[in-house]
Amino acid sequence: MDVHRCRFVPYKPSAINALAFSHPKTRSALQASLARLAIGRANGDIEIWNPTNGFWNQELVIAGGKDRSVDGLVWVNEPDQDLGDGRIVAGKSRLFSIGYTSTVTEWDLEKGVPKRHASGQHGDIWCMAAQPSATDKAGFGVDAQDSTKLIAGTIDGELVMYSIEEDDLRFQRVLLRSPTKKAQMVSITFQSRKVAIIGCSDSTIRAYDITKGHMLRRMTLGSDLVGGSKDIIVWSVKCLPGGNIVSGDSTGQVCIWDGKTYTQTQRMQSHKQDVLSLATSADGTSILSGGMDRRTILYKQNTGAGHRWCKVWGRRYHEHDVKSMASFESGRINVVVSGGPDANPVVIPFKEMGRENHRIMPSLPQQPPLLSAAKARFVVSWWEREVHIWILQKSATQMFDAGGDDVDVNQNRKLLKTIVIKGDSNITSATINQDGTLLVVSTSTSVKAFRLQHQGPVKPSDMKLSTVQVPQKLTSTGATKVQISPNGQWLCAVQEGSRLLLGKIDTTKEPGAPIAFQSSLQRLTRLRRHIPRYILNGGLGRYDRSITHVAFSTDSKMLATSDLAGYLDTWILHSNNEHLRNGTKTKSDTSSSESDSSDEEDDAVTQGDDQWVRNPTAKLLPKLPAAATVLSFSDSVPHAQSSADGTDGDSDIVNDYTLLAITSSWNLLTFHPVQGSLTPWARRHPRHSLPAPVQDLLDLAKGVLWQGSRAWIYGVSFLLMIDMAQDLPKLAPETDSSETNGKQGTKRKRAGPNTGAGGRMELGSLAPSQVRKHTAGEWEDVDMEDAPRPEDVNSDDNMDEADGELAQLRNLNEAGTSLEVAETGGERKSWWMTYKYRPIFGIVPVSTPGQDLEVALVERPTWDVEMPESYFSLEQWER
Repeated sequence: MDVHRCRFVPYKPSAINALAFSHPKTRSALQASLARLAIGRANGDIEIWNPTNGFWNQELVIAGGKDRSVDGLVWVNEPDQDLGDGRIVAGKSRLFSIGYTSTVTEWDLEKGVPKRHASGQHGDIWCMAAQPSATDKAGFGVDAQDSTKLIAGTIDGELVMYSIEEDDLRFQRVLLRSPTKKAQMVSITFQSRKVAIIGCSDSTIRAYDITKGHMLRRMTLGSDLVGGSKDIIVWSVKCLPGGNIVSGDSTGQVCIWDGKTYTQTQRMQSHKQDVLSLATSADGTSILSGGMDRRTILYKQNTGAGHRWCKVWGRRYHEHDVKSMASFESGRINVVVSGGPDANPVVIPFKEMGRENHRIMPSLPQQPPLLSAAKARFVVSWWEREVHIWILQKSATQMFDAGGDDVDVNQNRKLLKTIVIKGDSNITSATINQDGTLLVVSTSTSVKAFRLQHQGPVKPSDMKLSTVQVPQKLTSTGATKVQISPNGQWLCAVQEGSRLLLGKIDTTKEPGAPIAFQSSLQRLTRLRRHIPRYILNGGLGRYDRSITHVAFSTDSKMLATSDLAGYLDTWILHSNNEHLRNGTKTKSDTSSSESDSSDEEDDAVTQGDDQWVRNPTAKLLPKLPAAATVLSFSDSVPHAQSSADGTDGDSDIVNDYTLLAITSSWNLLTFHPVQGSLTPWARRHPRHSLPAPVQDLLDLAKGVLWQGSRAWIYGVSFLLMIDMAQDLPKLAPETDSSETNGKQGTKRKRAGPNTGAGGRMELGSLAPSQVRKHTAGEWEDVDMEDAPRPEDVNSDDNMDEADGELAQLRNLNEAGTSLEVAETGGERKSWWMTYKYRPIFGIVPVSTPGQDLEVALVERPTWDVEMPESYFSLEQWER
């Protein structure tokens, strides 16, 4: 396999402005299964992450738009209902956001679009919180359960109220106005249902009674340090369960305030610049602060006299400001997620800080915005509202044969077109046919198609661009995902999260002939799943039925989809006089009695003699144990085989398709969809039989490419090959890694279950060079390296071609011993993995069918990402 190592594809991760968990502390297993993390970014995107079992799957990305920003997120959960007989309806979860405007937005997670907006006669909103429930005891530091009001603070010093009763969102009234606009409201939290604590920009923290609309107490921080600003900005405020208040301000201090007398009890100079974010544990025993100096500091309360707080741990987890924090406690998971301009969410252990490693989550999307037109050697990427089309003119073999070691890889690529999509909405998905002649781009509001006229690698610069008319049903609603079939004759579009439409593309082999869509679209219905209606009415509703992956078979005669719940649906392209693989006629009955309860009957449209019908054995496919992160058909296509007597076999003696699904829990499952069963290889290889390095992977799979029976699976930090034609080596009983004597294929002893962060620290990780020392006087800074990741031990250090975009990966039989491999006794290896390439943005094929596999591997190194200037002091060095 030849690899074009590309770093020229533009993609700039957007800064993290807001973080919020739907259930910061789960009270039951049901709430734990519904917990989600919402991340708001500076470009208006909202990401929904699932933290279940510490796998951190990015389930949904709601695309933003031009001049949009998400600067605050608030979840509101209705109370759970007990229906008796062990049936519990989870309270409905709703997500609201602000963006430094006067508007509050509620989001529809099922459809991935804004649900409603509300605005009032007030200034821009800078902070927002949900009023706590009246049923929580004591009323101190409670979650936003059963809330019916949103309270927001504005830049003009106004405290306003929004009502969210009866599944609605509307501006209700202005609670109070500050006598002067100098007091900008920057941060907000609730001490009880009636008392809101507001951090302001005029060196004050104010306690307001929102029921009566007047101020209870005004807490003053005084003036800034010598040479600083006259006023202190209180960037973050939190309340502990006992009622005490914690504040972080622009002087770098964390202050503790008595919740009854509203007086300051302690002041800690923790940071050398502004404290931007705070997080507290549910039991009130721990506080975490993040600042502009990139530090993250943990505080604990002494048990002695005075119960004073002290600093016990500190590290620099980020490369820039620590702008936002959110804590999550569920079962064995007890973590804080932080983020900022460096765009990488960082999962920090809260309860076990100092004994567990942190984990840096990728800023790159789980589903890469990257695709290719293999026959034309095009590489297509998109970012916000721009589409870039590149061409790799020569293969790796041609370049090295022609130029030898003096080849200039920069001359092999060329930017052909940059297409800017009209409108304010960012791109949600894009697809291109194999010939590179039709490009389809979707946003949340419309779908646009472009015809590309070119002569391929012969004269790539002569590309002409023209628009293609798209059916009205696509242009009026938009789509969350679009995909063209391998033969270029079908376009599949997913609308409103779960609605599936198929359109026929009229293509002809004559050069210069126009490309057109048939005006009618076929609506595909999904199988009815026996899900109790009371479950669908609570929690996140039908959000988990959102379609995340669409896959066509190589011959474009089968279509498969998967959703967040793990259900698979398959359809077969049926033509008149055509039989199914088992020799029986296909049924075209797609009545609603067999379809998903949320789907209406499909449009009875026949595309000529072709029509997509549900696979009769689709109901036999089992539910995946977790949401799929990869769904793909192998290159194998069913064909007739010879019978035992040597005569031509009947049409019912055929092979089957192979459908690969990789879940967020790292289950590799292959199916024969026509038979409706797992393949023999999948039955022999459950998750615990996978190689130990694969089981230890924290990063999820992002995509797969096929080379015969070999599946090349990649994630943000790894490239893995598994040969489906061979059995994987059996693992030895669990032993310590020191006892394996370097033998490959043995199972090494693990440190313990996944706790949501980076796993347990080794004893050597607690060396003095990696810990912040606390002296009796000043806070002493010690240079500190991050704890080594498990994959760094096995990574390939041979990076001779790291600065080029082109690297050649030789045949696996000739692979060097420095790469981690496992053999089955012969020369052909059953699996192989490397960590040489990171971070991987995506991998796409650029070779035509029938040729050796040739791919473009796109990396987006962190040092290549432009970030705004950060705080700099003499103790720090610039890269």
